[in-house]
Amino acid sequence: MKVEDFLSDDFLKQFKDGQQLNDFLGQIQKRAIEKMLEGELDAHLGYEKNEQSDSKNARNGYGKKKIKTSYGEAEIKVPRDRDASFNPMIVPKRESMVEGIEEVIVSLYAKGMSVSDIEEQIKDVYKFEISTATISRITPRVAEDIVAWQNRPLEPVYLIVWMDGIVFKVRENSKVVNKTIYIAVGLRKDGYKEVLGMWLGKNESAAYWMSVLTDMKARGVEDILITATDNLNGFTQTIRTVFPQSSTQICVVHQIRNSCRYVVWKDKKEFTLDMKEIYAAPTRQAAQAALESFSNKWASKYGYAIKSWKDNWEELTVFEIVPI
Repeated sequence: MKVEDFLSDDFLKQFKDGQQLNDFLGQIQKRAIEKMLEGELDAHLGYEKNEQSDSKNARNGYGKKKIKTSYGEAEIKVPRDRDASFNPMIVPKRESMVEGIEEVIVSLYAKGMSVSDIEEQIKDVYKFEISTATISRITPRVAEDIVAWQNRPLEPVYLIVWMDGIVFKVRENSKVVNKTIYIAVGLRKDGYKEVLGMWLGKNESAAYWMSVLTDMKARGVEDILITATDNLNGFTQTIRTVFPQSSTQICVVHQIRNSCRYVVWKDKKEFTLDMKEIYAAPTRQAAQAALESFSNKWASKYGYAIKSWKDNWEELTVFEIVPI
């Protein structure tokens, strides 16, 4: 098994060819759109499902519709009414493209959003073109599904859990702002990758990740064999506080970038070629020998880089180092 199967310059590349990530985000979008459509029908009929009403019009099952987004094509269930007067706003009849809402919907499912935040985001999805009454019908439908997804039980043991943040550009108060969604992806014993959760945060810190790990434990995670992270100060100790038996693999590419940060331009090509002998070594023993050779050549000039490799060595070699 190769290092690139677990870690790369982009945490999310552990999703094969990016398609697995798109599939996941597409699933989140699909469930949100379906809940919004149910809320739209509630507003159209004037009453919610299972409520008594004197109206002659009523729910009439579901139809199917294919939609296209930046995450690909998906089939959704569209609720119908008896007199066929319901015309969905988020996915109008005879239209299949859904544009400009992907990142807003992803942020909805991240813990840290209040009900009022969710309502504001939904308003933005509809571009403020619907009534307050309709929004008040849609919001509970979506919020209920969000809470259910966020708090679903997790597996007791994961072989590997990757943790990192994704920055999304979303509209907030008429401005486009960056929001960081912290995401944890677990590899289950059956080989299936599962997104364990998403959390909305401002600044990444070991203390912040403590709350994420505690949340995962409260939802049923008893042990993680290996955690894969960047080299955030204090992160490893934080993980061991919650999951003391877990081993932590630091991202090799983050290590490479940090090592090159202070290397002058004229040395960079030679320095990086020499460093590649470490992370491209066929065995851990060969990598150790390459590190010693690297140290002998560059320690006097770039002592910080050498010290970083040696200080992090155990956590850089949890996975057997093989050529990448």
